[in-house]
Amino acid sequence: MAGIESGHSSSLVTTDGAISVGERVGSFRYCRAEDRWEWSDAVARMHGYALGQVRPTTALVLSHIHPDDASNLALLIDAVTADNQAFSSRHRIIDTHGHTHLVLVIGEHLYTNDGALAGTQGLYVDLTDFEDSATVEAAIVDFTAHRASIEQAKGILMMTYGIPAERAFDILVWRSQETNTKLRTLVLQIISDFTTHLRVPRDVREHADHLLLTAHRRVHAPLRPMGSQSDAC
Repeated sequence: MAGIESGHSSSLVTTDGAISVGERVGSFRYCRAEDRWEWSDAVARMHGYALGQVRPTTALVLSHIHPDDASNLALLIDAVTADNQAFSSRHRIIDTHGHTHLVLVIGEHLYTNDGALAGTQGLYVDLTDFEDSATVEAAIVDFTAHRASIEQAKGILMMTYGIPAERAFDILVWRSQETNTKLRTLVLQIISDFTTHLRVPRDVREHADHLLLTAHRRVHAPLRPMGSQSDAC
């Protein structure tokens, strides 16, 4: 577990040295009220930055769009920031080193815990020089069609290993690609295995009981995110 907690699962490579799909998949979040963007490690790297090096803004996002794609993407960004619309786009970005990346971006509505519309969240997939693009496309189809199961599997990994949501998703995508297993099939098996065969120690369960039965006392307290990014605006 220590290796997963301290390492970067999105940087793992296959046994033959090829970059895995996990390194090419990252998450983003746009919080409308604050006009604030958040990038996962993988998305920051796609743009040429180390995680935390910059604070993404709408202007910065647009500045990396390839000039030939800029006009269409400007309209798309307006739709995202003004109306929080769900969307998908395949376009090019130019990183800080001048390299062009073909990316697939999928966005969906982001809601607060009480169900209010807060913004947009989604995925970046770097398709640059990736010959087996069908593998990535299949993973994205599975993600969008079976989001509930994937979120459940992510939650299991987050709880078990103490990692943030984007790391958990990177691990799922990595294992799917490494084992040539459909993401949908893999997450269902993980859910079954962890809920059936993983026994929680008694002291941990007792502490969980306490947290569950007293949660209502903390509903107005600030949430403490598990990782570097929280899951809500």
